[in-house]
Amino acid sequence: MIDTVIGAFLSFVFGKLFKFSDNTLSELLRVNKKRFAAGLFWQPVAVGYTPRKYAHVLAHNSKGRANLYVEYRSMVGLASRRRGYIVGMPAIAAEIVDALSEYTSFLAVFFVDKKYYLLAVRNGIILADKLFNNESDARAEYAKFSKIPDWSAFIAPNSWAVPRAVQKDLWALLPRKTKYVLRAINLWRARLVSLFLLLVFFSGLYLLFNEPIHKMRQVKPAQLDQSVIDEYNRLVDEKNKELDAEFDIQKQPEVQPLVFPYDSLPEPMARAKQCYQAIGFLMQPISGWTQSAVSCDETTATVEFNRKYGSLDGFYSMAGDFLPGAIIAEINDDTLSVSVSLPDVERAASIDARDAQTVERNVISLFQSMGMDAKTEIVVDTLTNGVETAQLNVVEVGVDSKLLPMQFIKMFEDFGGVYITRCVWNAVSKNWNYEVIIYAK
Repeated sequence: MIDTVIGAFLSFVFGKLFKFSDNTLSELLRVNKKRFAAGLFWQPVAVGYTPRKYAHVLAHNSKGRANLYVEYRSMVGLASRRRGYIVGMPAIAAEIVDALSEYTSFLAVFFVDKKYYLLAVRNGIILADKLFNNESDARAEYAKFSKIPDWSAFIAPNSWAVPRAVQKDLWALLPRKTKYVLRAINLWRARLVSLFLLLVFFSGLYLLFNEPIHKMRQVKPAQLDQSVIDEYNRLVDEKNKELDAEFDIQKQPEVQPLVFPYDSLPEPMARAKQCYQAIGFLMQPISGWTQSAVSCDETTATVEFNRKYGSLDGFYSMAGDFLPGAIIAEINDDTLSVSVSLPDVERAASIDARDAQTVERNVISLFQSMGMDAKTEIVVDTLTNGVETAQLNVVEVGVDSKLLPMQFIKMFEDFGGVYITRCVWNAVSKNWNYEVIIYAK
């Protein structure tokens, strides 16, 4: 039931932003006598989903056209057996991004197997994974993506004479042993094996207990009238209520154990990278619209676009290419809110063994030594389950900095219980604002 509701929601959102069809799943590509899967449909994994589960939801949304997937970092790529893809076939986009890990954003086209293969990667997110049989179509698509500013690298054939672009041989980038291969979304074979084992198990039980059960069936229990049973149960309930009222007996609700937030905190560096990638993904230039700031909260990253001379139709059209999977909300005719859900990151229990006053003093000293101002405050949070009560000592830290999230979080390596609750990039001042909490003893 829950999967049906989620599928319907995704179907509505994805139907507005882009159309999933067999045209998205292009032909195969042969490199070094090995076949690769190109033209996959890529999506960031939503919060609360495993890659396989999210691939299953997307496949349901595609009305059965997708039945294979590949997992790469926090994304999944979908494919269809009807287009010639098979289980175990490597995904060329993931292998190339891995090989060019020194670039966070790059636009590349390769001529191989008498075809043109185009790959666009923006802040670690795969935007385009396309295969063209015609050079003019490939050049037109390359020109469209090249209008986006701040690419880290351009890769194109020398004959195209693209400024700043270098030519690379695709066969030289791909590893001998591929890591990212297509898998089946529905594990029907494993389910058949499980069903077979269950049948064997119950058959064994039947053979073991057949004779005792047969003997039990020979003695038939007396048949009771259902109305008599119902009347008996009613009288028992009434008597229990009378006894409860007489002795003032009140049933106590089951007490749930206290859940402490520091028992499951996101790993600090993974959380910093998550916010940096999400913010970079949302800061895409849309013609006729401007952004001022973008924020990364605990579950979502959000940016506001303000209209200068663009139109709503134009925004939705470009967002389908540059912001795949994002959710757009119209605040008014001139302001749009665009957000993406953040996938969960690795978690672990962590708490600073020092008292809150010592932690606060050490934080202030750390930023003073770096010539930076930090606003700190000690707060006490109270947890209760109705029976037990516990107090949490929390040191709140607010900092404006020029440091990137991965550089900033390294300053807290000597502290435990660290959690970046909010991260904001101000495009006007070119400054970062961080809100961090530290759980102390």
